[in-house]
Amino acid sequence: MPERELTRTYEPNPLLGAIYRRFFDKIQVDEAWVSAVRDLACRGEVVYVLRSLNFIDFLALDYLTKRYDLPQVRFVNDLGLWILNPLGKGWLNAILPARVSPRDELEDALSRGGSAALFLKRPPGVLDAVATGRAGARGLVEGDDLIRALFELSAGRERPIFLVPQVFVWSRSPDTRGSEPLDFLLGPREWPTPARTVAQFFYNYRRVELKLGEPIDLRAFLSEANGMSESARVRRLTYTVLRRLERERRSVTGPAEKAPERVRQELVRSPRLRGVIDDLVDERTSAYELSSRALEMLRELQATPDRATIKGLEVLFDRVITRVYAGVEWEPSDIERLKAAAHDGALILLPSHKSHVDYLILSYVFNQQNLPLPLIAAGDNLNFFPVGAIFRRGGAFFIRRSFRGDRLYGAVVDAYVRRLIRDGYPIEVFLEGGRSRTGKLLPPKFGLLNMVVDAALAVPERPTFFVPVSIGYEQVIESKSYEHELSGGDKAKEDAAGLLKSRDLLRHRYGRISLQVGQILSLDEVGRELGIEPSATLLPPKRRALVTRLGNRVMDEINRVTAVTPGSLVALVLLGHRLSGLSHDEVLTRAERLLGVMERTGARTSPALRTSEGALRPESVLESLQMFVDTELVEVGAMAHTPGARGVRLGRAGPGAYYTVPPGKRLALDTSKNVIVHFFVERALVALAVLSGSSPELSWVRERVQALSRLFKFEFRFRADRPFEAIFGDTIRRMEEAEELDTTGGRVVPGKGRSGLGGRGWLETYAGAVSGFLESYRIAARALGHLEKGRVPDKDLLKKALVLGREMLAAGVIERPEAVSKPVIKNAFQAFADHGFIVSRDGLELMPEYARPEALAGVEQMIASYLPRGGS
Repeated sequence: MPERELTRTYEPNPLLGAIYRRFFDKIQVDEAWVSAVRDLACRGEVVYVLRSLNFIDFLALDYLTKRYDLPQVRFVNDLGLWILNPLGKGWLNAILPARVSPRDELEDALSRGGSAALFLKRPPGVLDAVATGRAGARGLVEGDDLIRALFELSAGRERPIFLVPQVFVWSRSPDTRGSEPLDFLLGPREWPTPARTVAQFFYNYRRVELKLGEPIDLRAFLSEANGMSESARVRRLTYTVLRRLERERRSVTGPAEKAPERVRQELVRSPRLRGVIDDLVDERTSAYELSSRALEMLRELQATPDRATIKGLEVLFDRVITRVYAGVEWEPSDIERLKAAAHDGALILLPSHKSHVDYLILSYVFNQQNLPLPLIAAGDNLNFFPVGAIFRRGGAFFIRRSFRGDRLYGAVVDAYVRRLIRDGYPIEVFLEGGRSRTGKLLPPKFGLLNMVVDAALAVPERPTFFVPVSIGYEQVIESKSYEHELSGGDKAKEDAAGLLKSRDLLRHRYGRISLQVGQILSLDEVGRELGIEPSATLLPPKRRALVTRLGNRVMDEINRVTAVTPGSLVALVLLGHRLSGLSHDEVLTRAERLLGVMERTGARTSPALRTSEGALRPESVLESLQMFVDTELVEVGAMAHTPGARGVRLGRAGPGAYYTVPPGKRLALDTSKNVIVHFFVERALVALAVLSGSSPELSWVRERVQALSRLFKFEFRFRADRPFEAIFGDTIRRMEEAEELDTTGGRVVPGKGRSGLGGRGWLETYAGAVSGFLESYRIAARALGHLEKGRVPDKDLLKKALVLGREMLAAGVIERPEAVSKPVIKNAFQAFADHGFIVSRDGLELMPEYARPEALAGVEQMIASYLPRGGS
């Protein structure tokens, strides 16, 4: 072995160095990769292992190791770099009397404190494809000899050698099953030639990501492989590294795609669907007809993702949605958790559903963060021309709103969902079914979730993770149409014409979008909560219990992680009091108080709400006020005799301004408020109970709160992790510690208060958050009088209740216009049926004991007795 230096780091000429900086600086590098490689270098020698021989991969790796001061590459499989750098490796053999072997160079690189880059395979060329008959043939052997050399070096060194699998993901496009014409010339996406890599690099260099596979301690590997032949050890190590590299690459690109027609044919031939078809065959319908019908159903159902369409939707989002909204906020830690879960299994994304924009948000964030784009379960009401075709190519698959009684369609959907999970696609399912018009979460629908859980249980070898996601808006773009529906108007049919009418949306800004990820759940974890062992066979009752618990856990997680945004906070302030309006300073003061309460309960908040010093950022409140003014939900005027009032411009929010909410707009603003109302429900029920009594005893308050929680059973999500007594006790204790309540002597009265607000003021603030719901229930109670003459269809009674509500509002019986809300009154009727006041039998009718005027008056009086009177 010559004593002279056998290896050097690669030094590009100045022109190439400038080009590298221009492009390689854009590569997304995880700090975890940097720290992991640095830690390995402290413990031993680092050898970077890459898949197929490619000089672009080497140049990028060499640049990044120098940029982050990591062990620098002194040796790499021969890439012919002397063409780019004439003083490269060619100088060595010119001055040495004997040719130096790659093994000598590898040993020299590690001995001098450097690292090596080892490519395992050489990509197949055109002649290789012709010889094998397919373009996707795996590359020719390239790194086997060097792996054997590493085995020898590892045995004679004190410090261990770590193999660090690295993969540059140059293209977001998934692999394809089967050959495309370009594959014969440029190699397939998974084994590209340098020419294809260069093309991918220039097209996608802003989104290239470097992924780190799980490192391998070569000494530990050889110990485990003791007794195996050398060739077997080489094959095993190569397979292990390639598998880890492929797993990292698929965590970005997603599973390989097949032609849609091929997928449909395979699904129809699958044993489960085939069994249903055979079972449905009768004298009138043949197996061929049922198979044809199943194929047509799959054609209507199936998503056909197309990268060009996805790229177009990305541009649309950047240029249109970002004009309407001020951006999308998310937690970097949430993205890291998603990446870790996507690395280990299939993701079932379960977001809240408040707007049609929801269909784009997760895909946009996943695209930005180099995660595989989800396939989205959408209602077939969105499958209209031309939107349906665009959404389908963007990754949506369309499911009928109802297919009860159609066994074949159910089996087709089941087969399709099973296939997606087995292949590893992320699937996005809106558990609420439809969009929430009120801003609160709707109860979960378990139909499609049942199928997803069945599919996950049928594929135990692939872990399936259920991901609760909160998508929150300061104001939804559908606020006007929601206002129309909430007040009793019919839902407009969604079509292209309806979307074109929304062009005026571009005249306004609707605040920020917040995306938050809850605790990622597995079926094993949820099963353990029910006492179900992971390997147990689930009978139908236990399976239903598992699905129900999972759905409720997901909804609770969505509520827990929903972020408080400036818009939702301002809406809560403006609607949560009984004054005719508020000054700008009063809005800021009340916002600070309410934000503090939510933060103390662990609520997440928008970064825009706080300054770096932790104070409320007045500018964020001002922006939200102006947003509501611009969209005509809030009116602004100047306060008389207020310093600075003369500077208030007409229609502009700011110091010296005075804000009122027009009665006809409170319902639309209520949608923004209700996004965070769940943070106050427990305190609000206590406040209503206390304010409705005169120095009541604690036991009386407890009974009243329990009665209210039962009344609002279908309105709010109450915690199910602890019994009522424990939750009630915790709420009383927290309110007493905050000096909002005083329970001295066994009676519950307002406390001293804090933050410039007395105890009664705090109670009225909490009560104001839910008083509108209580007034809705009072409307529903009075509407029961229409049932005295007999049964009334549900929809007819709901219409009569809305008319009655407007009359009660005009007469001053109720105070809040947002109480005249169709979905809340509908929930009230459901609660009344649960209480035994009414029964649903092809319509609604009174139970015999309530078919008297005095009994109905008692129901209304019971609800009205909780409403606070007087105060601010």
